[in-house]
Amino acid sequence: MLTLNKVYAIANQKGGVGKTTTCVNLAASLVATKKRVLLIDLDPQGNATMGSGIDKAELELSIYDVLVGNCTSQEAITASPSGKYDVLPANGDLTAAEVEMLSLDHKERRLHDAIESVRGSYDYVVIDCPPSLNMLTLNALATCDGVIIPMQCEYYALEGLSALINTINQIQQVLNPRLKIEGILRTMYDPRSSLTVDVSNQLSDYFGDKLYRTCVPRNVRLAEAPSFGQPALVYDRQSKGAIAYLALAGELIRRNEAEAKQAAEA
Repeated sequence: MLTLNKVYAIANQKGGVGKTTTCVNLAASLVATKKRVLLIDLDPQGNATMGSGIDKAELELSIYDVLVGNCTSQEAITASPSGKYDVLPANGDLTAAEVEMLSLDHKERRLHDAIESVRGSYDYVVIDCPPSLNMLTLNALATCDGVIIPMQCEYYALEGLSALINTINQIQQVLNPRLKIEGILRTMYDPRSSLTVDVSNQLSDYFGDKLYRTCVPRNVRLAEAPSFGQPALVYDRQSKGAIAYLALAGELIRRNEAEAKQAAEA
């Protein structure tokens, strides 16, 4: 059996593309395939924390405390009661971390160093990034093995994508040589729209096999689930959204196993 230990940042500086939805539902789907998963919420809005069934207002310790050195990752980790994965939770305190980190040593590697001691306990670590290329996102990109980019198939999405790719290339050269684009995920997908199909074809031409075969459809149950503090898989496992994220988890695992096998044979 191949052992996998991967850290993925779910990133796109454009808001409203399904980053948090992807983070929460991918984590739950990986757990459903018997993987050990840690979700790191790096967004001060704390939506991934709430969507995992954890009250961000009641947190005693959060990722903020970890980043500024008030506690260890292990001390701040809590379990998602609904998703069955572990969470490094976030709330509004995280906004202050950005400013405080500017005066700290190795400010862009605070997250990397903080999770080094717990990383080996998980098969997958997924990081929910804020919708901007700030110090928190920089920390995520300096920590991860690959970036999963959720995006809607619309004109402006392609424009924003080039800026993110440039940032990823710069960080790869300066901070994290193993960083790569793991995959592009089409979200809120509506095959009836000709623009959706056009943009999807452009993505396929440009990214080739980096584009996941899985498309996440527009789905009411997927949109409702966070208000109940549950991944879609728990809220309605028969929903099209839940099924799509299970398919994505399967695709991710198969890719990783193929990569690990190639590396072992090399």
